[in-house]
Amino acid sequence: MTAPTATPDAGTTTAPDAETTGRRVEEVLDRLAGGGSADAGAAAEELVRALMDFYGAGLARIMRLVGDSEQFALLGDELVASLLVLHDLHPENVRTRIGRALDTVRAQHPVELAGFDAESGELRLRSGASGGCGCPSTTQAAQQAIENALSCFAPEVTSVRLETAGSGPEPTLLQISRRPPTTAMPS
Repeated sequence: MTAPTATPDAGTTTAPDAETTGRRVEEVLDRLAGGGSADAGAAAEELVRALMDFYGAGLARIMRLVGDSEQFALLGDELVASLLVLHDLHPENVRTRIGRALDTVRAQHPVELAGFDAESGELRLRSGASGGCGCPSTTQAAQQAIENALSCFAPEVTSVRLETAGSGPEPTLLQISRRPPTTAMPS
């Protein structure tokens, strides 16, 4: 496993994100399983399960030991939040975690929650009126940023549909005109 990498600014470290790490683990397991030895693949999977159980038990104990204010601070960290979700220890429900994920991208990509279907995992969002030009590249960047944030905080979301201002139904056009002339009524 690779250690966190140092960044040039102030010697801080960046931790690998959950999605990238998950892909790496799957690739290594696939290589071991494809190496011709079924025993090696099975042993590698057992090793991953044992480590997951061990780290999950440790995280559960940490969550029990820290107070509510410390838990709140932990929940705001993407890496910690993704580990808590992975081990089914995150104390917030999925809608709250979706909101937390969206909060991390709203400064650059203003979106509003339009709906979430828990059964299919589809999240519908409306893009904010201010900001973006509606260009495909801008929409694609917003979609990618949103999906990355959701992978950490709410992996239950399996697809994101971003509705832009122009993608909804056209508003009904109301004709307003002067009243037609009336004829004088006989008295």
